[in-house]
Amino acid sequence: MFNIVKKEIQWGEETLTLETGRVARQADGSVIATLGETSVMANVTFAKQPKPGMDFFPLTVHYQEKYYAAGKVPGGFFKREARPTEKETLTARLIDRPIRPLFVPGFKNETLVMCTVLSHDLVNDPDMVAMIAASAALTISGAPFRGPIAGCRVGFEDGEYILNPTVDDMHDLRNNPEQRLDLVVAGTKDAVMMVESEAYELSEAEMLGAVKFAHESIQPVIDLIIDLAEDAAKEPFDFQAPDYSELYETIRAAGEDKMREAYAITDKLERQNAVAAVKEGVKEGLSEEQLEDPNLSAALKKLESTVLRSDVVKNGRRIDGRALDEVRDIVCETKVLPRTHGSALFTRGETQGLVVTTLGTGDDEQFIDALHGNFKSNFLLHYNFPPYSVGEAGRVGPPGRREIGHGKLAWRALQAVLPAATDFPYTVRVVSEITESNGSSSMASVCGGSLSMMDAGVPLKAPVAGVAMGLVLEEDGSYGILTDILGDEDHLGDMDFKVAGTEAGITSLQMDIKVAGITQEIMEKALEQAKAGRLHILGEMSKAVTEAGEFSEHAPRIETMQVPTDKIREVIGSGGKVIREIVEVSGAKVDINDDGIIKIASPNGDSIQKAYDMIHSIVAEPEEGKVYKGKVVKIVDFGAFVNFFGKRDGLVHVSQIENRRLNHPSDVLTEGQEVWVKLLGFDDRGKVRLAMKMVNQETGEEMAKEDAE
Repeated sequence: MFNIVKKEIQWGEETLTLETGRVARQADGSVIATLGETSVMANVTFAKQPKPGMDFFPLTVHYQEKYYAAGKVPGGFFKREARPTEKETLTARLIDRPIRPLFVPGFKNETLVMCTVLSHDLVNDPDMVAMIAASAALTISGAPFRGPIAGCRVGFEDGEYILNPTVDDMHDLRNNPEQRLDLVVAGTKDAVMMVESEAYELSEAEMLGAVKFAHESIQPVIDLIIDLAEDAAKEPFDFQAPDYSELYETIRAAGEDKMREAYAITDKLERQNAVAAVKEGVKEGLSEEQLEDPNLSAALKKLESTVLRSDVVKNGRRIDGRALDEVRDIVCETKVLPRTHGSALFTRGETQGLVVTTLGTGDDEQFIDALHGNFKSNFLLHYNFPPYSVGEAGRVGPPGRREIGHGKLAWRALQAVLPAATDFPYTVRVVSEITESNGSSSMASVCGGSLSMMDAGVPLKAPVAGVAMGLVLEEDGSYGILTDILGDEDHLGDMDFKVAGTEAGITSLQMDIKVAGITQEIMEKALEQAKAGRLHILGEMSKAVTEAGEFSEHAPRIETMQVPTDKIREVIGSGGKVIREIVEVSGAKVDINDDGIIKIASPNGDSIQKAYDMIHSIVAEPEEGKVYKGKVVKIVDFGAFVNFFGKRDGLVHVSQIENRRLNHPSDVLTEGQEVWVKLLGFDDRGKVRLAMKMVNQETGEEMAKEDAE
């Protein structure tokens, strides 16, 4: 009934297994990949006819984490998996980015790749297992896919690269100074196709070494997929890339010169209008048959690409007239909004981000319900890309994959320089509103985010800047590396290479390559050119702000205090009664964790002090010989009970009230009266002994012995 093919190798510390033929047999390709006890099923289906009117490749990649995989029940009211989580969206993008360029050009058939996490051992992250499963399923499906690819994760500890570090090793790197890198690399047998990383000020050489280590490490996996395909692959789908060379030559002859003139216009919107006019002019000279050719759009795009690329490589000339390594003009402004905690406007050429920082308390931390467990995050970065930023009137909806991906890239770049939570106990939310876009708005978010946080008073370890690099690689091996690319250079080039970091090193690296043949020499040169660009941008940013500014008067102040863990219950009180009273009386927010760390937050310093004093009076122990201010709570024949330390009472014996004999304590004291008392000590039963007679009741100062007598 089943025709099962199974292959396995020892990969790093675990066994990697690929299996097909048991499940999802109606899919074009189905593979279950297992690393350790983490299993992911990838299923591939593709239409056998192209979708009419499609001028792009309709590939969709889904990655789903099923909670049963880790023996969990989903949270929420409905108790089932709902919309994709951030992790699922980012992983789907990780898989999409390296496989999309490897389909045969001209293939426009709708294609679906679905990866489902079936089992998670809480050790091996399923994202790389999903990428391997997807690659294997595509390779055996018969689709015109020029793979296979494989991917792996790399860590960096004590100067050593680590293949496939555990989930725990990669979680919350900011608080794990030993682990300095979370790098994901995907590639084919011959070339790296995609890089994504979170780093802690690594040098360019260290990053390049990590990429090289990863590419070498995935070679056995690629061989394993090829081995599986030799026994299980379907017949290749009969697809021939369309030949539109005759149509292209007609278009080139009619429009090349005019297209070159259009691309000489430096203003983005004017250039777009001019390019559109050239296209319309070319179409007017075509026959009806040529206008109906489904490859017309591809031929026009090829004309644009040829014009742009030839100028870059042959003449060293870019669209806007810059040198290949030149960064556009930059303007940095802070304090642009009056009521926010921190704000910055970062403008680089025709790309602009309005970035705002808000400081919150522990109540504002984000709870994340992940497959490997629940945790909280005190740093949030949200990226918004409205249609008006590119001069369009489009639909506005919830954040899409692009917004989530670009926001996460900026998050990775900035979180490496945040202070420890023990030093800066705030929740930090950064929102990047992209108000103009023409190339690398994610890197503008990094620069603006750094400026905005410093404006809000966040003591960053160092400012962070980011720059997007491009590449034009010709068939003869000649190439040009571009610093600070424009949108058209990204669209028509061969590489999108984003590098962010401080003056000391790289904090984030993202690379997407559209062609094979990116050599180590090209990557090394791109990193060095990116470093020069990054240092230039940091210099421009320093003109606006060089260090953390003053806190906004609208931002909460947070003080922390440590109490013994056995006192936590007393601070909270029965049913939270005590802590609610502290909040109500002081007006401050009070948050206490299981370790006894208490955060007290309020824009008002007096409120913080009041809450601090109330908590201190609960958890602290009175000191023998010290003078305290108290209140008489009860008068008896032999003395008076005084509440002097939080809720602690003590007895002032009648003989210790004054330096004279009293008939009754009520001769000089009344209930509710405030008095100064000295703690004499504790009796055999632990009762508190207080005295008034040696303390000046007006000043609260202890009197000399002769004065007391």
